[in-house]
Amino acid sequence: MAESEAMTAGGSSDDERFILVSIIDKISGATAALSTIALLAMTGIIVYEVVSRYVFNEPTFWVTEVATYLLLGLTYAALAQAQREGSHIQVELLVGWVRPEIRKTLELVSGWVGLLFLVFVAWQMVTFVHSEFVNDTRDWGLLATPQWIPETPVAIGIISFALAIFADQFRLSPRRNQLARWAGPAALAIAVVVLLVLGPKPPKIGDTRVDWGTVTLVVAFAIAVLSWSGVKIAVYVALTCAGLAGIFIWAKGVSLLTIGILLVVAMLVTLLMGVRIAMALGIIGMFGLYFLLPDTQLSLMAERSWNSLNSFTLTAVPMFVLMGALLLRSGVTTELFDALLHWMGRMPGGIAHASVGACGVFAAVSGSSLATAATMGTVACPEMIRRGYSPRLTYGIVAAGGTLGILIPPSIAMIIYGTTVGAPITVLFIAGIIPGMMLMLSLMGGVFLWAVLIDGSAPRGDSYSWGAKFKSLLGVLPFLVLIIAVLGSLYAGVATPTEAGALGAVVALLLCLQRRKLSWQILYDTALETVKVTSMLLFIVVGASILSWVFDYLRLPRTMVSVVEAAELAPWVVMAIIGLIYIVLGMFIDPISMMLMTLPVTFPIVQALGFDAIWFGIALVMMIEVGLITPPVGIILFVLRGISGDVALKEIVYGVMPFVGIILLNVVLIYFFPEIVSWLPDQMEGG
Repeated sequence: MAESEAMTAGGSSDDERFILVSIIDKISGATAALSTIALLAMTGIIVYEVVSRYVFNEPTFWVTEVATYLLLGLTYAALAQAQREGSHIQVELLVGWVRPEIRKTLELVSGWVGLLFLVFVAWQMVTFVHSEFVNDTRDWGLLATPQWIPETPVAIGIISFALAIFADQFRLSPRRNQLARWAGPAALAIAVVVLLVLGPKPPKIGDTRVDWGTVTLVVAFAIAVLSWSGVKIAVYVALTCAGLAGIFIWAKGVSLLTIGILLVVAMLVTLLMGVRIAMALGIIGMFGLYFLLPDTQLSLMAERSWNSLNSFTLTAVPMFVLMGALLLRSGVTTELFDALLHWMGRMPGGIAHASVGACGVFAAVSGSSLATAATMGTVACPEMIRRGYSPRLTYGIVAAGGTLGILIPPSIAMIIYGTTVGAPITVLFIAGIIPGMMLMLSLMGGVFLWAVLIDGSAPRGDSYSWGAKFKSLLGVLPFLVLIIAVLGSLYAGVATPTEAGALGAVVALLLCLQRRKLSWQILYDTALETVKVTSMLLFIVVGASILSWVFDYLRLPRTMVSVVEAAELAPWVVMAIIGLIYIVLGMFIDPISMMLMTLPVTFPIVQALGFDAIWFGIALVMMIEVGLITPPVGIILFVLRGISGDVALKEIVYGVMPFVGIILLNVVLIYFFPEIVSWLPDQMEGG
């Protein structure tokens, strides 16, 4: 939760001066600063690799390994600051609609439940690092790096994240006396000492699966909850954890299909309670590791925390986020919109056409739907309203245009999809071009019909001379340079997706400098914004990885495939059901979380039906797009609502629904005509 929100909801100013909370806040700030340095260093060395390889013909042997370690470090180092500023995503379907006092209770309970997961992850990660140090485990790369060195920042980041939540729990809780203030921290400190004495493998209690290390942490955690939040909250937390444990204990004696249903139900309950999505996925996975396996394997949480992000491919995520953030600072998007307005303004719905075109171009260089919607919502919506466009058409088309950010390459969603299922990201990018252009033209067609059929919804714009039109094209040049830097270097084989993102970030940085829109403070703020978004997204990957390991161990995906095959449903029926599931989930869960939660089950089913991984990646991204703009939790809708000022959310919803239908129609088209997706990759491969 945001620091300001926590302070308002929590205790008095006297509470805020509690020295432990002040120390934790300073730790969060310090780790955030280190994460920004790591981001800028990673960007610099990746660009250095490209220049060294293609200009001087001297490729490095260390950049890939070091950049990956920097990604891991900055991801975990920024988690605490993301917590302080409320950047971690939660499902607000229940939390957002209850009375303030009930919401505060849910926030406290969900915070403690999430903290329980982090406490166990921190314990296992420290044990993991110690084991790597003792065994002198080294990386397989040319540097042969002792693994405990890059793993140590991961452990520190997790601990600082847990401390940040701990501090927020103090702020939210009622004012406590000095004894109660220090009881929780003292109990946890004593638990740390006991764990050190017990060693990396604490003995078990009799013939049970419970070990003394687990008991020590649970008792210390219970004391912390009781001393800081009181008896009522402690009871609620205990009932929640006991209920989840009871479900998992009972699940050991039932069929795999029933276990799968129980896991989904348990996950939905934690999400509706308000537990942040990454930690909701993680804690369900943790209970699965503890109760559903023949023996407890909590150490896998540390292994997944390290290995699920130990991929150079994922370094593309912060690169594209940084590029989009710098573009927002540069102000070039306003000139792009003006240029398109000069050429399209006189058409029926001309400014709306210009908005879709600008969304498509901006999406092609930012890779982010939220950045696209926020930028065009700020630039295009006020202009459309000023010229007499209806609010429904104005915000509906900008919301729909914002979805192009995860389809037109480069796309953060495609990067995470490709990394998760093992599909080549470059091919995914190529495959998304034609469907993305087709969707953009479809949205423009929808605007044209709206403008023609509904009188007064879209007045004609001003006319411009040919000289003014051609002069306006100067505003498109910065984007052309970026597209050449990013997509040109990528498809020419000069750069990998990560390297292309880094080159784009540097070009965007130069644009800011050229326009005098950059200072050291702005650069720091932009880098901080980038690492917060990156840490939030990639920690969801970690939570999903823990849960999917449990799924795989229990062979749940294979069971679901068997169920589908036994039902003998036509492939189009199965795909329709999967699409419907994604649309419904999209009403409550953000796109990346939804994708990571479902892929362990849906991807094997799709493969069993004979669908291509590249085709499904594009279809999945298009279905996820619907979730971005589908109420009640379409993220883009709330972004535009915040920008709009006094436009009611229902007006934005009514405006976007026709475009939801257009997106779904495009999904149907690529199902019946898969060549729309495969043609361009086949042509480039053949060339």
